[in-house]
Amino acid sequence: MVSMSTTGNAHTENVQHRLTVETVEIAPNTTAIRCLDWDRDRFDIEFGLQNGTTYNSYLIRGEQTVLVDTSHQKFRQLYLETLKGLINPKAIDYIIVSHTEPDHSGLVEDVLQLAPRATVLASKIALQFLEGLVHDPFSKRIVKSGDRIDIGKGHEIEFVSAPNLHWPDTIFSYDRKTEVIYTCDAFGMHFCDNRTFDEDLEAIEADFRFYYDCLMGPNARSLLNAMKRMGELGKIKIIANGHGPLLYHHLDVLTECYQSWSQRQAKAETTVGLFYVADYGYSNLLVQAIGEGIQKTGVAVEMIDLSTAEIQEIQELAGRAAGLIIGMPPTTSVAAQAGISSLLSVVKDKQAVGLFECFGGDDEPVDTIRRKFIDLGVKEAFPAIRIKDVPGASAYQLCTEAGTDLGQLLTRERNIKQIKSLDVNMEKALGRISNGLYIVTTKKGDVSSAMLASWVSQASLQPLGFTIAVAKDRAIDTLMQVGDRFVLNVLEEGNYQELKKQFLKRLHPGADRFAGVRTQIAKNGSPILTDALAYMECEVQSSLECSDHYILYCTVEDGRVSKPDGLTAVRHRKVGNYY
Repeated sequence: MVSMSTTGNAHTENVQHRLTVETVEIAPNTTAIRCLDWDRDRFDIEFGLQNGTTYNSYLIRGEQTVLVDTSHQKFRQLYLETLKGLINPKAIDYIIVSHTEPDHSGLVEDVLQLAPRATVLASKIALQFLEGLVHDPFSKRIVKSGDRIDIGKGHEIEFVSAPNLHWPDTIFSYDRKTEVIYTCDAFGMHFCDNRTFDEDLEAIEADFRFYYDCLMGPNARSLLNAMKRMGELGKIKIIANGHGPLLYHHLDVLTECYQSWSQRQAKAETTVGLFYVADYGYSNLLVQAIGEGIQKTGVAVEMIDLSTAEIQEIQELAGRAAGLIIGMPPTTSVAAQAGISSLLSVVKDKQAVGLFECFGGDDEPVDTIRRKFIDLGVKEAFPAIRIKDVPGASAYQLCTEAGTDLGQLLTRERNIKQIKSLDVNMEKALGRISNGLYIVTTKKGDVSSAMLASWVSQASLQPLGFTIAVAKDRAIDTLMQVGDRFVLNVLEEGNYQELKKQFLKRLHPGADRFAGVRTQIAKNGSPILTDALAYMECEVQSSLECSDHYILYCTVEDGRVSKPDGLTAVRHRKVGNYY
């Protein structure tokens, strides 16, 4: 069954957005209610691949009836109509709230009004959050790892505590009869199409990885713990996630990816602790952006919610982390204030500390906290990030760049040691490979970026295409995903030094890299460098992950040469262990 609606976009005139709901039987007595948001365009760090998203809810019917999660408020009418078409809501006995993020719990209050006898099953923290969201009293029960409910007809549901995936209150639910596990955000992806399951691995793998990097990677240790508990449950046939296609066809491959990515994160030599207050202001999105930037450099991150974590948990992470990132908590949160005090008591002068505002309306003054850390002799990871308005794309890009700068600072000595450890003759031989000099420029929305490039090589004639290597720790990486467009500017021999100098400058996060540079706007919206020898408008078609770079295959859509007699600038090296 499919229901459909269109809605106007408050930010874009004359644009209709498709919202549809479909129901699919995924196992005996088990229905998926998938809310498909085809045209999601709100800037959100984990929505970077722009393939829409789904909000997945599930109905399990034994002798009793269980609803697993609800949906986003934007689907209120469609979702409730669909639910009523499947069942009389008064027959719902339990509502499992996997976690209280609004895109999964946004309609819990509405469902409770239709199902007043239902008991909400959730973690202790989730129920505390829900009591502030649901305005009428409701029946509730705390569940934790090992707890079970038997709803009849063989459906026995066991719960797994999975904190910090990616909210502090997350639980998984496993139906022993159908061998389906409901994992909310974990194992999800922001990918919207009509296929209920993961039939086309190639189509979803980039979004699956991007989602992991942004939401799950910062909690790799918590994820490994949750996966260990999953392994103790028994056979798992289907992972019924909260976003995107359900995992069935490629379940083993994709769970192994989670395992290997998380093990790599957990074994990282350097870790940064991210301390924030969940669901306060824009703290979730801002801390994700900073964490994404840090992870690009090979530094692991771990996230802790100051309002719910135990003091010893906060101090343990702070004690072993090389850097601390702290979002300003609300002044009214006693627990968060205690968390800040505990950080001040254990911080060491060799650690780097970065602070950011959350625009929550009641932020602790950032300068007050900053002064306390400076008085302890702690160095700043980056200038305090001040958010004075609803953050947009440029604010998130600022956070990502700040995180990348911190990661590069923390890994500088390690990288130098690795370079020195290479075989001298081998690196000298590799250094004899010469390449042209280019500048990649791109713009997406309000965010623009650029980088000097030399590892560029033509790769195809039909269509015209080339490859380019982009280091994982480059800020431009987030704007060079599959489907993104950019301009490749070719530098001219004898006339490239000023442009090269400009784009090699180390700028503060958020600084305008094009300040003082003559540019024109390409058809694809990216800047063209007026003083370049030639330019090409390009689109990223595919990406291959290597150890420290992504190799992008790109096709050329347009281009021209400004100086037909000019020659391409060439970069000659003597060693192959740096650019």
